[in-house]
Amino acid sequence: MSSTNQIILTAWAAVYLLFLLWWGGRGKPLTAQETAQGIQQLRSVVSGPLSLAHLHEVEQFLAQDDGREFIMSNAVLYRKQALYPENSGFGPDPREADQRYGKAIIWPLIKRASVPIFIARKTGQFVNDANAPEWHYVAMVRYRSRRDFLNFAIDIEGQGISVHKWAAIEQTQVFPVRPLVSGFSARFDMAVICALLAWGTTQLFA
Repeated sequence: MSSTNQIILTAWAAVYLLFLLWWGGRGKPLTAQETAQGIQQLRSVVSGPLSLAHLHEVEQFLAQDDGREFIMSNAVLYRKQALYPENSGFGPDPREADQRYGKAIIWPLIKRASVPIFIARKTGQFVNDANAPEWHYVAMVRYRSRRDFLNFAIDIEGQGISVHKWAAIEQTQVFPVRPLVSGFSARFDMAVICALLAWGTTQLFA
């Protein structure tokens, strides 16, 4: 193997290792002290009765931390009209409010290696409990850890981003899941991409 190809392969291997460091997913659980401090910080920036009402659920969720990555499953029912604070200047369309929220959280998620992996609009009925809400869509978001989830929540509450979420949503059901069977593996997919790019780059210098 030529020295040029060795350099190329080493460079792509370094890219993959940097990706693994960023992607994470196998960290240390939150300590009780970290959880208490995080909840206190979140309480200091959270606003609105809906956000405040969920602080207890957040605390329970963090108390079960195992340090590993997870996927948060969300089912969403829109309001008939967006419910913004008076004189907010935003329109009454709940979908537009939800779009504002979605755009605003992109960077707070990405910088923590947390990404939406599945978003789908409901297209009909099948087996359904008579008392279940008429959900409009479901979304699944990968989080690197519950620590990152906490910091994400503090981030968006501090910036006032969550006002768009609660303006849009009439009802939601949110719970964490961990895949048993999945066709998506970021680590494997990135390894394949880096391998192909490494091969392609070496061919340029063959």
